[in-house]
Amino acid sequence: MRRKIQVGSISEKAGRNIDRNVVNRLDRLLNVRRFLLSWILLVVMLSGVVMAQTYELGNFYQKSSGVPGGIYSEGILGDFTTANPIYAAGPVDDTLSKLVFSSLLTYNSNNQLVGDLASGWSVNSTGKIYTVTLRPNLTWQDGKPLTAADVVFTYKTIQDPDSQSDLNSSWQDVVVKEVNPTTVTFTLSNPLDSFPYSLTNGIIPQHILGNVAPSELRSSKFNTQPIGSGPFDWKSLEVAGDTPSTREEQIILTPFAGYHEGKAKLSEFIVRAFHDQNNLINHYLNGSLTAISGLNYIPSSLNRSNLYTYSFPLTAAEMVFFKTDAGVLADQNVRRALVEGADVNSIINGLGYAVIPVREPLLIGQLGYDPTYSQSGYNPTAAEAQLIQDGWVMGKNGVRYKNGVPLEFNLYAADTRDSRYVTTQLSQEWKTLGVNVQVIVQSDADLQDTVSLHNYDALLYGISIGVDPDVFVYWDSSQANPQSPNRLNFSEYKSSTADMALEGGRTRSDPALRAVKYQPFLQAWQQDAPALGLYQPRYLYVSRVNIYGLSEHKINTLTDIYNNVQNWEMLTGKIAD
Repeated sequence: MRRKIQVGSISEKAGRNIDRNVVNRLDRLLNVRRFLLSWILLVVMLSGVVMAQTYELGNFYQKSSGVPGGIYSEGILGDFTTANPIYAAGPVDDTLSKLVFSSLLTYNSNNQLVGDLASGWSVNSTGKIYTVTLRPNLTWQDGKPLTAADVVFTYKTIQDPDSQSDLNSSWQDVVVKEVNPTTVTFTLSNPLDSFPYSLTNGIIPQHILGNVAPSELRSSKFNTQPIGSGPFDWKSLEVAGDTPSTREEQIILTPFAGYHEGKAKLSEFIVRAFHDQNNLINHYLNGSLTAISGLNYIPSSLNRSNLYTYSFPLTAAEMVFFKTDAGVLADQNVRRALVEGADVNSIINGLGYAVIPVREPLLIGQLGYDPTYSQSGYNPTAAEAQLIQDGWVMGKNGVRYKNGVPLEFNLYAADTRDSRYVTTQLSQEWKTLGVNVQVIVQSDADLQDTVSLHNYDALLYGISIGVDPDVFVYWDSSQANPQSPNRLNFSEYKSSTADMALEGGRTRSDPALRAVKYQPFLQAWQQDAPALGLYQPRYLYVSRVNIYGLSEHKINTLTDIYNNVQNWEMLTGKIAD
């Protein structure tokens, strides 16, 4: 009984202790828990704020930039035939030649002539002897040394008629000589201030091709398995497709570790040649291409929200060349009326992209350019009056006649969107003057035949001018001769005044004197109106990624966009600002 009482007493005490120490203190424990939770929540919030601030500060002090690596795949419309720079012709060949081979001189981002393989060059007091000095320790992609002997071999091969290089005509009467392993001299028959601009073609290796007969060079396996000294080394060539529309050539290039400007930052550069534009676009849309080279315009099917476009003004001129030695266009007054009857500014605005206008045979900003000698502006009233004064009477059919001869001619152009647009606009504007123009658009191959044979009355065509104002090949009378190697005087323009000025200007080294010498040519061109200047064409490059290292600037040839390709980057990373 006593035990029960003791147990009960103990139980009561325990109950009172629980009430006093636990139950009565629950509120305090709850308060403590709330306090602890508040502190924990505060610590979490502070940690989050610190992390967010650190992230924002990181973004503030860092910027997005390119980082090395990545496989770059470029699609080009055309076919591959050769990478050899003395034969390369067409966008695919030219691209591969540029990526695999180096030249003595090249252009920087300001379109200024600078050394590539050459560390420098000079000309003597007569203006006839140019000396080029090579960089030290140059190598070919097989590890062999590149020396002055390779330079001499390249140009003597071009000069050999058995080699059948398209560059041959530009190198006649030039004596190329090795002075020592790093020095070459070029001796000209006459002074030529623009000569250094001809030193931008690729150099080929003597130790590989020296034993190949010049007549066999075009068929050499070297042309499809080349070894150069450029930023990329040839890895492989693959051909796929059984029909012209599906045919594709894929060429894989890898960085050349010994490149004199430093190893390229891209892991691979793949060139894919397509024969059909729809096939090319489809491959871009399915993600197998990084970029597309040389489209005339951006198709509506491309996703513009995921599109980077680069538009490069070319130092070239899109013109309508009037054949001045036959037909109605032999009449100077007719040509002048056609120039005044063309609303060039309206045509340019309708292209849908920005271009630089062409007002005369020299480009705006070029040495010798003088706005005083710009072609006549749009003035249809004056154009009509000139035709009437010249005896051209409007017939009932809306076409003018003179001595029973209708005022009509054909206008040839390439079968492209821009050419169709320009020729349509011109033919409509000239029709209001009473001129009947038959527009004929042709494929590239057919147009080249037309151009080479001069089988046209008028021709919408682009000519490459470059940085230097030497336009001798396009306007000197000698270049209209059917025996001329190139026959690039498309207007067959003949003027003794222009000839003297062109020849005088190209042989002077003093810039101010050259500009003065060119003035009679510009004045004669303005008066004679052998062509209608339109605009400087642009080169369009499209990519799905931002290409670090590539920026829009004036270029002379399509492949000048690759002048700093060793610095291109396609991957993005963060770097300290």
